[in-house]
Amino acid sequence: MPLYDLIAILGPTASGKTPFAAALANKLDTEIISADSRQVYRGMDLGTGKDLEDYVVNGKHIPYHLIDIVDPGYKYNVFEYQRDFLHAYEDIKQRGKLPIVCGGTGMYLESVLRGYRLFDVPQNPELRASLADKSLTELTTILRQYKILHNNTDVDTTRRAIRAIEIEEYYSHLDAEQRSFPSLNSLVIGINIDRELRREKITKRLKQRLEDGMLKEIKTLIRHGVHPDDLIYYGLEYKYLTLHVIGQLSFKEMFTQLEIAIHQFAKRQMTWFRGMERRGITIHWIDANITTEEKIDRVCSLLNRSERL
Repeated sequence: MPLYDLIAILGPTASGKTPFAAALANKLDTEIISADSRQVYRGMDLGTGKDLEDYVVNGKHIPYHLIDIVDPGYKYNVFEYQRDFLHAYEDIKQRGKLPIVCGGTGMYLESVLRGYRLFDVPQNPELRASLADKSLTELTTILRQYKILHNNTDVDTTRRAIRAIEIEEYYSHLDAEQRSFPSLNSLVIGINIDRELRREKITKRLKQRLEDGMLKEIKTLIRHGVHPDDLIYYGLEYKYLTLHVIGQLSFKEMFTQLEIAIHQFAKRQMTWFRGMERRGITIHWIDANITTEEKIDRVCSLLNRSERL
């Protein structure tokens, strides 16, 4: 069996995957490629949970890729992610290092791990017009009818749902042979966190980010020209805080609805990861509660086992 080409670390929001990935990268003297659909945006920091201090381990800055690469308001997509991932991956490999991809965006991760070749999907005005009057629930039902890869975890606005359907409809007319991507032998590690602990950490983190100035971040983005509708498009924190800023939700309504939405998002992430397993990806689950050193030992043991086979 060949040695691994890539280590993937995944888990739901608030599972602690990023600090663990950074600690592992420090141990292996390597670099991290982010797999987060919103951390690509500059200036969207607190709302996306970048926590860039996590990339500093014992005073050493761990190199990271695909964070802060496009301006807010831009509609970055999985086609661009796959292209940018390959560029970062090849760059790291050329330096003789074993890349680590880390994140919670299931579509991004699976597009890399399962070797899909994706395309820049054009807009379909006729399809968009036919879907314009449908509710988010109706759009989600339509999206579920497609069998091709899409990240339902991030579809929490009608605009995102319509775009998702547009992508799926485009791919439904492509032959399977048209989809090819470098086959990577990947060691996939999942951080498994207890549901109640996850909920507790999500609520605590949300309160902390609000105290740290997440509302100010939203107002600054709008003041610098990002349209509120574009922020709402990004979902979760940006959706609900923007609705509060423009006067459609009270602070209490915003907090309550956002807290529920993040909990639901984490649940959908886990559903996606379980689906990845059903689709043939082996995920080695590690308890979030064990120490970082124990987690690193588990991964190193799996790497060493591969070398012996």
